[in-house]
Amino acid sequence: METISIGLLGLGTVGTGVVKIIENHQDKIMHQIGCPVKVKKILVKNIDKDRDVSIATDMLTTNPDEILNDPEIDVIIEVMGGVEETKKKLLHALENRKHVVTANKDLMAVHGAKLLQVASDNNCDLFYEASVAGGIPIIRGLVDGLASDHITKMMGIVNGTTNFILTKMTKQGKAYEEVLEEAQRLGFAESDPTSDVEGLDAARKMTILATLGFSMNISLEDVKVEGITKVTEEDIQYGKQLGYTMKLIGFAHRQDEKVEVSVQPAFLIDSHPLAAVNNEFNAVYVYGEAVGETMFYGPGAGSMPTATAVVSDLVNVLKNMRLGVNGKTATSPQFKKNLKKPDEMYSKYFLRLQVEDAVGVFAEITSIFSENGVSFEKILQLPVKEKGMAEIVLITHHASLLNYENILIQLRDLSSVRTVKSSYRVEGGTK
Repeated sequence: METISIGLLGLGTVGTGVVKIIENHQDKIMHQIGCPVKVKKILVKNIDKDRDVSIATDMLTTNPDEILNDPEIDVIIEVMGGVEETKKKLLHALENRKHVVTANKDLMAVHGAKLLQVASDNNCDLFYEASVAGGIPIIRGLVDGLASDHITKMMGIVNGTTNFILTKMTKQGKAYEEVLEEAQRLGFAESDPTSDVEGLDAARKMTILATLGFSMNISLEDVKVEGITKVTEEDIQYGKQLGYTMKLIGFAHRQDEKVEVSVQPAFLIDSHPLAAVNNEFNAVYVYGEAVGETMFYGPGAGSMPTATAVVSDLVNVLKNMRLGVNGKTATSPQFKKNLKKPDEMYSKYFLRLQVEDAVGVFAEITSIFSENGVSFEKILQLPVKEKGMAEIVLITHHASLLNYENILIQLRDLSSVRTVKSSYRVEGGTK
């Protein structure tokens, strides 16, 4: 019985999980594909480093060519991270007709179209389930499970770090900086958390999901991105009073074959299923014309959940090898990219203003909204410590982004408005 050999690029948290699953689940993998699977060679930076898994030293190498050019290695698993240098390695592997499994969202968001084309040209598989939402099979769900449906909308909590931070701020009333420090101590946030807290990590994942879900070649530059660094505990508490929960949400919406994709902190009505997704967990809500509403939920990161997705992709590659159908699954985007303009993007909005506490001020504000055709769903007016000032918190009915941005400009020019404290998208509630 011929053994299939694997080359592993990277032996960090996820790479270690991959080795453990391949070793510990060998019977199940053999049952599914009919032959043994082994990791033959692993690319590392330091051969002598202490690791959580026992591996023979002769399996380790610091030279990628020992893996990429080895004719006995059939599949490359990439879990080393990085973009440009990693792209070169994977292109080399594909050109040598080696199949590729990657967990690299940054790479797939930027160079996915190129890599998939080269894979197709060389009759190779390129699978990347683990690049979005860790152990949740969302990519396989879109590509296979919902392949016959017309996806109209995807909403997701696709970054565990920011969800952990916002959950703590919501439940414990703590400030952003305090919770970020706690997340770093617990290992939920990196020492440099920029990619997570500024929304870049989520934006890369939404780029991948929108490209697949809408069969349209969406690029990272098409995604409007805003992180959580400006979210305050006061914003969250006001949202609570109005029946909403704050989450960093990735949005992808298609209407009349035009799309919008964004990542931003948003208020969800408390009854929305995503509002109950807490701590480091991820979830993606998918709307299809035929299936209706579905939700994929689970751990979005971590060694074993992500490694499980990687090895599941590996099993699919190996099944395709046994059937002789590698390189047949990738399909080019069906539709030309067609992005919505601001006057075609509709949402409700949360707005918090600090204004002069004087007669006629609210009438001035109401007049600006009225001129732009936007009405209110909910309003709070509260006194503030500063004498002669008041705070107004309101939620609009649906408005176009163009009209809403015009309103913000006019409000900032109004002498009675001291400051626009915050503004967020709102999902759920009445139309």
